[in-house]
Amino acid sequence: MKKARFYMTLVAILAINMTMTAQFTEAERITHNVLSGLNSVLESQERKQKAELFSREKAQFKPAFDETMEEARELEEEGKFADALAKYEEAAKLNWNYGYSDQRNLTRKITSLYGPAGRTEDGPSVLNNSKVTLSDYSGYRFMRENPICKPGKNAKNIQIVRVCCSDTETRIEMECESVKMNVNANINPDAYIKGKKSGKLGIVSTQNITVEPARTIIEQPYQKLRFALIFPPLSLEDTEFELKESSWWHFKKIPCK
Repeated sequence: MKKARFYMTLVAILAINMTMTAQFTEAERITHNVLSGLNSVLESQERKQKAELFSREKAQFKPAFDETMEEARELEEEGKFADALAKYEEAAKLNWNYGYSDQRNLTRKITSLYGPAGRTEDGPSVLNNSKVTLSDYSGYRFMRENPICKPGKNAKNIQIVRVCCSDTETRIEMECESVKMNVNANINPDAYIKGKKSGKLGIVSTQNITVEPARTIIEQPYQKLRFALIFPPLSLEDTEFELKESSWWHFKKIPCK
């Protein structure tokens, strides 16, 4: 009888604990749902406030953008290219912040004025293109400018400018365009080229751009960065190769002969 009473008491205690645990669990669930709902409402209100603030600022600075663009066009028509270039650059910063016009077209306009404005030394790049462009390419057995090749779907802001092949290295000169302010540019250390005969060849060095985790900053939304990637030499039997830097861009069928 004593054992029976003991077991009955134990069962009763366990039942009470389970009931209390269930009640606490349900209370915690309700509290969690309430808090989640409040957070969602607060986040929604915050997003709405930010959107309203952005709309007000966009409307506020629209006249300044239009006026700057108009002044830039007039200066360009008058042949005052340096002043026009400065105005277009000013407009590009406003445009990036608020999206009044197509940034790419504005970038192309700015790029086209560097020559007439006498700013060919610094150009539209973060660092001088002269740091990348060689004065003599005669030491390479193959050199082609702007080769026809297939970029990956994510390679919209980057292009191959020149491919150079020698018995000692494969040099790929590239150019990337910034479409926003303070872009971090760098190269994945696992970047490689691959030819049918050569196989996969890892990157040896870079020029005018850093390798991860270091970063090269492209400050303005109209600037371009030209850089070079150096790889081991490709086989003489290869006629084309591929270049893969990461999942972001992958060029295929690059001619090398």
